[in-house]
Amino acid sequence: MAEKYARPRFWAPLLLGMVVATSAATALPLTPFRYEAQAQRHCPGDTVVWIDFRNEIYYLKRQRHYGQGSTGSFVCQKEARAGGFRRSVLGVR
Repeated sequence: MAEKYARPRFWAPLLLGMVVATSAATALPLTPFRYEAQAQRHCPGDTVVWIDFRNEIYYLKRQRHYGQGSTGSFVCQKEARAGGFRRSVLGVR
């Protein structure tokens, strides 16, 4: 009689599959700005950087490519790092 009221065990693999699917890493959204002042107002306590979407790197203000290029935007440094962009070590003045 114990078998008649036993819980089915088929739900355990489904539950594990759902946990694995929901634990996948997702990139945080960036808030790109056309002008540096707009980005600074968005994140007053953070450094504004210029990101290059094509190369997936960001430049600091003292670097040569800061604010240059048509494939970039101004964003907060914390957002750029969280979005997977890496810092450029080239072009430091």
